[in-house]
Formats: sequence, structure tokens, C-alpha cells
Amino acid sequence: MSRNVIEFDHVGKQYVLGTFGTGTLSQDLNRWWAKMRGKEDPYLKIGEENDRTKKGESRFVWALRDVSFQVGQGDVVGIIGKNGAGKSTLLKILSRVTSPTVGTIKVKGRIASLLEVGTGFHPEMTGRENIFMNGSIMGMTKAEIRSKLDEIVSFAGVEKYLDTPVKRYSSGMIVRLGFAIAAHLDPEILVVDEVLAVGDAEFQKKAIGKMHDVASGEGRTVLFVSHNMAAVKSLCKSGVVMKNGTVDFIGDIESSVAHYLQLGQSSAASRIIDAVKWTKPSLQIHEIEINGTDEAYSVVASDQQTLRVVVRGTTREPMTTDLMLVMNNKEGMPLATFALGHYYGQLIKVPVGDFEIAKDIELPHILTRGLLHVDLMMHHPMVEYQLQAPDCAVLEVQGFQSGFGSAMNQNTNGLIGLDEKR
Repeated sequence: MSRNVIEFDHVGKQYVLGTFGTGTLSQDLNRWWAKMRGKEDPYLKIGEENDRTKKGESRFVWALRDVSFQVGQGDVVGIIGKNGAGKSTLLKILSRVTSPTVGTIKVKGRIASLLEVGTGFHPEMTGRENIFMNGSIMGMTKAEIRSKLDEIVSFAGVEKYLDTPVKRYSSGMIVRLGFAIAAHLDPEILVVDEVLAVGDAEFQKKAIGKMHDVASGEGRTVLFVSHNMAAVKSLCKSGVVMKNGTVDFIGDIESSVAHYLQLGQSSAASRIIDAVKWTKPSLQIHEIEINGTDEAYSVVASDQQTLRVVVRGTTREPMTTDLMLVMNNKEGMPLATFALGHYYGQLIKVPVGDFEIAKDIELPHILTRGLLHVDLMMHHPMVEYQLQAPDCAVLEVQGFQSGFGSAMNQNTNGLIGLDEKR
């Protein structure tokens, strides 16, 4: 069993909206007087959770509140959550950029942090000078930094500009150099925020690979914040889901990602028609059915061969149209598309008045277990859209089972199984 190298114990961070520091002079005096009497800070009893969707009644907001969890040596932990959930604040407290209002953090080991583009760089200093400065801040000797210099420069790909002030670097160059420094200067704990989103695809692949090496081969601890669920799942073993400044879920990475994605669905419409975002002004939609129901959630049975889609409505002008469905996985990656109008030019002529459009989609002979998120459109290909309903339905595919074998896991085998041509 690995020992804990990071322990968050009821950590909280409170901010006062619209002010610098802790607030007004009277608030500071009240805090001081409470401390002198051995009392609790009076302003810790008030304040609201950091929910950006609601109008606040208090000027005191908890960016983090009562956060407690442990990270073991060699663990690779994904910190995930919506924007404003408190992920970056948590890492800033861990990296000592800011201090917690309440609670304590225990850390065993040297931390290398990459929180924002250009963090820790002096713009007037060259890339070489910034490498030595960052290494010195981390407690490394000049000889140790010099031994790693060539490896850092090669990884970052900035050899040509090594003796140029970093203020002339592009944001991508700064990210590459910053990550290379953080990953190569032998930290016991590597903290990486969403900065990798700035780098190009080739560098992101290199960075993910390096973090794999740091975590698995070298046994270092990694805390990784990203909105790219594919990157999180490929790198991390466990996850912490943040919501409105609190820890909402802790578990293995598959369960954590599923919980995070479920948070986004919890407020989704219960009926398919409620997810319609736009219609042509002359078009009125009365009902949409997918898989035999107007509910936004339904089950595709293991022996089901077709998926029926029905749209009923009224149009005040003639339409040339067709139905288009895009089926995505839970990360939003398209897996399958049904669009006969695009593929074959099979269009439907709809006269003025009430109409019903029905399509029976043939499903693959083999479907593995998982969730399909459905986008529905009515459109005249290359001419106009008449209806747009993104993520209007979720289909739970039970998986292929016919008395032998077993349903495969979507996470490791994809969703659509390929069969031999018959």
C-alpha cells in the first residue's frame, strides 16, 4: 500500500466579491478581534457556494469548501469538473500560489507546477536563464540543471530560440518550455492544469506520453486537470470530481468520468422535444419520438435490429427536407451518422400543413454495451436547416448477447462491433 504524499484536510477558500484583499477595514478589525478572543472568524459562517448559474445574495463566496481527500505516492489523479468548480483554485493552493482560508494541506515531496501559460517565467530573461531560475526555485543545484538542459531543450523544441527573451515566444512555445522544465527537473509531485490545451496535437501527444513515463516508470505523483476526457482516461487511474467548490465524487477514473458526464445530463430535458434549440420560423414541431418514445432516455435491447425515428409537426410553406441523426459517445465524439439525404440524395417533399416523417434505421448486427448521445436535425443538404436538436436523447445500448460470449465494455472496445461480410 502506497503512503500518502498529499492530504487535503477540510480545505476552504473564501473570496469577497468586488474587493481586494480580505475586504473592508471593519471586516479586518472584526477578524482580528475574534482571533484575539480565541473565537472563530465570523465571516467563515457566512458565504455562498460558487454556483455561477444563480444570482448571489452574499458578497462572500466559497471558491472551495470542506475539501478532503488523499493522494498516494505514484498515483495519477484526474481533477475534473465544470468551469468554476474550483479545480484551478485547488491546485493554486497546493502549489502555494495562494493560501487556504481554512483547513490544512500536507505535502511530502518536491512539487513542480504548470498552472498557466508563462507561470514562473520572467519575460526579459532568455529561455536558458528561465530554465536555470525555475530549477533553482525547485531546489536543484546548477550542476543538476545543467545535466538536464539538453533533454529539456530537445523536448520543448526551442533550441533555436534558447537565448532569446521569452517575451518573444509564442504562447505555444512558452507552454512547451514550461512543461519540459516541470517534467524533467525530477519533481516528486507534478501538477498540470489545462495549459496543454494551448499546445499543438504533436506536443500534446508527447506531453501525455511524458506524464505516463513520470507516473509509471519513475513512480512520481501526478495531478492532472483537463476538460479532455479522452486524455484524462488515457493518463489517470483515479479521479476527483469537483462541483461548485466541493468534492462531489472520488473513485476510479472510469467511474469519475461517468459521474462528471452525468452531471451535465442531470439538468437535461426529460422529453426529446424540449431539447429542440432552433426551428425554421415557418415550422412548428408537435412531437419527436426516437426508439418508440418521446422520452429523452431509452434502452436499445441486445436483440434490437432497427431504431425508429418519427417527427410530427406543421409547416406553413412547402419543404424539401430529410432527417439526419449523429450518434456520439459520451465524450462527444461522433460514432455513426444516418443521413440519406447527404449520402444518396433521398429527399422528402413536405406540402403545407401537418406532416409526419418516419425513418427506420438499421442497426449494426453487433453493438457493444454503452451510451449513445443523439443529435437530430431536419435539413435540406447544402441548402438550409429546418430543425436542430443537439444531444436530444440518450440511448442505453444493452450490448450484443446471443447465448454465447458476453457483452464487451464500451470503454475498451468501442461501441460499434464490426462483422465479417456475408
